[in-house]
Amino acid sequence: MPATLPPAPRHLLLPHASAMGEPAAAALRTLRLPNLEALLARLAPAGRDEGDEYSRTPPHERRLAQLYGWQGEDGRWPFAAWQAAGDGLPGSDQGAWALLTPVHWHVGSDQISLLDPALLNLGEAESRALLEIVRPSFEEVGWRLHWGAPLRWYAQHAGFDGMEAASLDRAIGRNLDLWMSDHPGARTVRRLQVEAQMLWHGHAVNDAREARRELPVNSFWLSGCGAAQPARPSAGLQVDERLRAPLLAGDWAAWVAAWAALDAGPLAELLAAADRGEALQLTLCGERHAQTWQTAPRGLLQRWFGPRRRDALAVLADL
Repeated sequence: MPATLPPAPRHLLLPHASAMGEPAAAALRTLRLPNLEALLARLAPAGRDEGDEYSRTPPHERRLAQLYGWQGEDGRWPFAAWQAAGDGLPGSDQGAWALLTPVHWHVGSDQISLLDPALLNLGEAESRALLEIVRPSFEEVGWRLHWGAPLRWYAQHAGFDGMEAASLDRAIGRNLDLWMSDHPGARTVRRLQVEAQMLWHGHAVNDAREARRELPVNSFWLSGCGAAQPARPSAGLQVDERLRAPLLAGDWAAWVAAWAALDAGPLAELLAAADRGEALQLTLCGERHAQTWQTAPRGLLQRWFGPRRRDALAVLADL
C-alpha cells in the first residue's frame, strides 16, 4: 500500500496586521492579544520577507506569490490571471492579464485619492453597463476585456507582461501620485483613465447612483499585471482579511475590534492546535514586512521552564 502522507500544516496568514504612523501605533498600544502572545511563545521564526512601505506589492501579496511558487518582482506578480481563473474566465492560463477595478477618485485641494471600491456598493447590472460603455476605447488599443464580478474586470494584452503596477491595497486612501507607474505602457493606462472619466461623467448609470446618494464610478485602477503562471497548491492555507477594511479606512476602533475577534477565534484555535502538538504556521503581514512562524520541537530549556514569552505588540510594531 502507498504510504499515507501527513496532512499539510495549517497556515493562517493575516494581512494588514500592523501599519505605519502614529494613529496606527496608538491603536496598536491598546491591543490585548493573549492568545497571539501565547501562540508566539510556542512557535519559532521561520522566514521573514523584508520590504518597505513604498513597495508596489504589499507584504501579504508578496508572501502569497511565494507560496504559489510564482516568479516575479515588485509590482509584477500575476494576481490578475490567478483571479480570472477563480472567476472561471476562459483562457485565464494563457497570455498576460491585468485586473481593472472600477473606483471612485476623490479630488481634493492638493491631491487625488482613491476610496475603497467596496464603498461603491456596485451592482452587477451597473458594473456590466459601465464596462460596455468603455469597451470600444479599450479594445481600440488592443485590450480584450472580460467581466468577472462587479468590482473585478480584466484585460488581456501582451503589454501587461512585465508592466509594473501598484496593488489596489497600496493605493486606497493614499495620494495617487505616489503609486502611478512610470512604465512606458502606463501612458496608455492614464489616457484610458481620462477617457473613462469623460464617458462615465453624466451618464445615466452614474446619475442614478448619485440620485440615491451613491458615489459615482469615475475611474479604474489597474493592478496584478503579468503572464499567467500556475499556482502551486497551498493546502492548509487560510487568509483572514478582516483587518483590511478598517485599516484602509483608518477606522482604528474597528481595527482593534477586528484584532480582538481574531484573537478570540482563529488564533485561539491555532493555540489549541499547537498545544495538541499539531504542525502549523502563522504569517503576520504589516505595511513593510511579513514574518512567518511555525511549530518546532521544544528545546530542553522550554521543557523545563515552559514556552519563551514574546511581546506580541513588539512583534506587530516591527512589521
